[in-house]
Amino acid sequence: MKVAPWPQELIDRYRAQGLWRGETFDDVLRQRAADPQVATRTAVVDATTSLTYAELDEHVGRLAAGLVALGVGRDDRVLLQIPNQAEYVIVVFALFRMGALPVFGLPAHRENELVGIAGAADAVAIVSPRRIGAVDHRALAESVAAQVPSVRHLIDVDDLASVSADPIEHARSDPSEMAFLQLSGGSTGIPKLIPRTHDDYLYSVIRSNEVCGVTADTVYLATLPVAHNFPMSSPGILGALYAGGTVALTESPAPSVAWEMVQRAGVTMTGLVPPLARLWTETAEAGTDFDLSTLRTVLVGGARCPDELARRIGPALGVTLQQVFGMAEGLVCYTRLDDPEDVVTSTQGRPMSDADELRLVTEDGEIVTDGPGFLETQGPYTIRAYWADRSPESFAPDGWYRTGDVVELTPEGNMLVRGRGGDRINRGGEKVSAEQLEEELLAHPLVRDAIVVAVADKFLGERTCAYVIPADPEQPPTLPVLRKFVREAGLAEWKLPDVVKVIDGFPETGVGKVSRKQLRELLAQN
Repeated sequence: MKVAPWPQELIDRYRAQGLWRGETFDDVLRQRAADPQVATRTAVVDATTSLTYAELDEHVGRLAAGLVALGVGRDDRVLLQIPNQAEYVIVVFALFRMGALPVFGLPAHRENELVGIAGAADAVAIVSPRRIGAVDHRALAESVAAQVPSVRHLIDVDDLASVSADPIEHARSDPSEMAFLQLSGGSTGIPKLIPRTHDDYLYSVIRSNEVCGVTADTVYLATLPVAHNFPMSSPGILGALYAGGTVALTESPAPSVAWEMVQRAGVTMTGLVPPLARLWTETAEAGTDFDLSTLRTVLVGGARCPDELARRIGPALGVTLQQVFGMAEGLVCYTRLDDPEDVVTSTQGRPMSDADELRLVTEDGEIVTDGPGFLETQGPYTIRAYWADRSPESFAPDGWYRTGDVVELTPEGNMLVRGRGGDRINRGGEKVSAEQLEEELLAHPLVRDAIVVAVADKFLGERTCAYVIPADPEQPPTLPVLRKFVREAGLAEWKLPDVVKVIDGFPETGVGKVSRKQLRELLAQN
């Protein structure tokens, strides 16, 4: 299946430079499983399962054949909602093998998001567990299927054996065509779908491995939900598998659970968002009986890491810190393993590839030569359009991606992330659309109007504050009431308002628009 192409000039350049190698993800697994020196190594380990590369390849082959027999075809989109367990890797690579396209949903998504994602992708199947904790994911999948006509199959990830069949031959995918659909962080309520090819995404993985020092000895712990771009490819589980290393998966990022896996699997590398990095750091500083001596590198990204926290992570955990700044749409920046401490603790690194191109612009698109500006980028792993050409305004007329981030560059080329230009709230690495939350709040009978802004938070970076004008001043809505209402509307937990402030009216700009800036300033004063 074709995607919006890079200009031919760039395609020729990236191929001539050897950046796009003509490999597929299935090629990678087949090659590792066929190599006698790699085949018997542990590929994937979770709380209950351990698979060698040869065993992983066998499971993938059987599931791929079973999916074909079930009626899933090449180029069909399959929505995944799988937690951090070995079956995630099996399902993803089975889809790669038989030419279907994974759509990477998150376990925390609920009906509102899943219906939108499945509908936008025309998904033919949903793969999910029966339950995660108290949530009935089977019932959730059934509800989505009832609302999205394209969904024909509901597959229980806890019982893949019932779907599997004797392996068959599959036509090899074209490396230049689409491999899967990721989800954007979301400047609108329903995430946009990001088409990634084998060529561009594998280059991102390979270059991440080079920058982060990933080798066959690497044991990468997926601490964050593995469907996120960060733990998947920066360098993530795909980086570890490409190198012939080991992927470890933990069901919980809490130190009491994740650190047990660090000990058990000999984890050498992991990725954390700042709130989790703070929890790990403070737990280690308070003293622990866990042996973390194998852990060598911790990458922190998903949101800007406060400088004071960055200075404490290495000493507390006995690791080298790498800061990461990137996006599922493409560009990834890292601090380097040999960077001076001040660069590692106070910047978000620099682009990982010499082929990454950056420019800073004003709101009107004028080039900024000094000081912060809105970041735009293009490169061999940065998309040039969303699936179905959604949100064309996210791309400049010449195809460069408009990230929406306000950044500044040091003289050495390192990046200082100053914030977001839009109204997306970065809550501990999870993105909240102010627009979507406002729409849900406005549906409550006690709310006449609502504006959602970010409030600074020591641990999460940002939380959501909903300013509401009550329909009846004598009966203002409360935080518990509104959180319950929005939760029942089907939004994920991280999208619920953290703070509700009742207000008589919203401040306005000179042209009569609501001034979010003044609302944020009111928060700072309180």
